[in-house]
Amino acid sequence: MKFSTCTKSLAGAAVLFAFGCEQKTPTSGFQGQGPSPIVSTVSKPIEKQWKGIWTFDESTTFFSNDFDGARLNGVVRDSLDSYTILISSENSPINPSPWYGFKVWSSNPREININFTYQDSRSRYYPKVSRDGVNFAPLDTARFTPINPGEGEFGMNAVAEKISIKVALTEKPLWITAQELYTSTLVKAWIDTVAQNDFVQLSTVGKSKEGRDMHMMTIGNESSKQAMMIISRQHPPEVTGFLAMKSFIETISGESEQAVRFRDQFVTFVVPLMNPDGVDNGHWRHNVGGIDLNRDWESFNQPETSNIKRFLESKTDEGYEFVFGGDFHSTWDDIYYPLDTAITGEEGKIIFDWIDKIATRLPQKTANVRPSQSIETTMVSRNYFYVNHGMPAIVFELGDNTPRDFLKEKGKVAAEELMTLLMN
Repeated sequence: MKFSTCTKSLAGAAVLFAFGCEQKTPTSGFQGQGPSPIVSTVSKPIEKQWKGIWTFDESTTFFSNDFDGARLNGVVRDSLDSYTILISSENSPINPSPWYGFKVWSSNPREININFTYQDSRSRYYPKVSRDGVNFAPLDTARFTPINPGEGEFGMNAVAEKISIKVALTEKPLWITAQELYTSTLVKAWIDTVAQNDFVQLSTVGKSKEGRDMHMMTIGNESSKQAMMIISRQHPPEVTGFLAMKSFIETISGESEQAVRFRDQFVTFVVPLMNPDGVDNGHWRHNVGGIDLNRDWESFNQPETSNIKRFLESKTDEGYEFVFGGDFHSTWDDIYYPLDTAITGEEGKIIFDWIDKIATRLPQKTANVRPSQSIETTMVSRNYFYVNHGMPAIVFELGDNTPRDFLKEKGKVAAEELMTLLMN
């Protein structure tokens, strides 16, 4: 079966328009947070996806990627009630994290099968469905079929070469996405909600490569000069990391006596969405410069990382002491990636104390701790935070399939235990 970058409808038939897709060579499954390979972060071309509606069955069945956060690169009809879709990445080489997002509906209510095919990759994310584009839930497992399943690189049942799903269509569009949809607009709506507190100040730390605002939340007492730096979503599909960060920040911004005292002693700087272009364009991993932002913390060729660099340098010049740095991500399981105390010495011990405190309060989830014992490069955020600003720092990974109520609880517990340690 051959696919194109897009399809359009013409007289009720699917017509394929080929734009010469570049063949992609997949990289290894998981790129850890140890010494990172030296890679160029000079911008390189990406392939913009065509946006529109695919029409089938004499204009009764429709697929659409015409919304922020969508990713759908081709559709063909296999039989009366079966369709195959193509998901391809923004450029290559790239981590095999194929994000997808589309809407499907029919003027004749019925059930159809949708077969997923990925260009030079394999499945990673278990489908989420929604009738309003806001409230998502995992697809019923009875309607999900992995094709050639295996533990794979990510060690979860959703990993397979391909997947097939069965969905019930009505005239009302059904949203199908790799994870819950948190576009720049929805993230800003959450930011605005938190900013209703008088101790939260909003600003922008700069613009993304495509010109979107990178929003900064300043929480607490700026005059204290003791600060935390929190970032999230360098990689667009990593929604579970964002959800844990969201709970973490909501706890620090809460009404508890502990949070009030903490905000009086510390200020927290937060950039909840580091890669708004990648998120809104439905990218697998990169920004619109075609670069993994978490490999650009040494050269700073991309505006998103450069914006944070300038901000941290300005605050350091103003006399701020950064006491903690957190970068929230997602992968196959909940994992902590601190720097080993052989590198950081006594000042880095607080990270391990914090992990122990979280594990004690959440014993149902074994702490998976993978310290980096080398700091040969500062190309990832955690290393840059420590080397250049002296802050104990960590990459906090949350599992793709970690239950959402546990993500919320873990973010809350992580914030409470960190506040206790820092105030002590």
